[in-house]
Amino acid sequence: MLVHLKARRVEEYEKLRSFAKKSVAGGDVLFLPALNFLFLMGRINYLPKTDAIEFTGPSNEAV
Repeated sequence: MLVHLKARRVEEYEKLRSFAKKSVAGGDVLFLPALNFLFLMGRINYLPKTDAIEFTGPSNEAV
């Protein structure tokens, strides 16, 4: 999910959720805990006006 966000920088919440469901076994269950972890680590930010997730980490580091 982090690689997906890094490539797009901003992704709508529902599109990211459906990506997680398709890409990862158990992605529907693990989606919110993963978002919480990435937020606590300072890697993502939630944009309430657009209901989107923004990647906030440096773009030049390896994931």
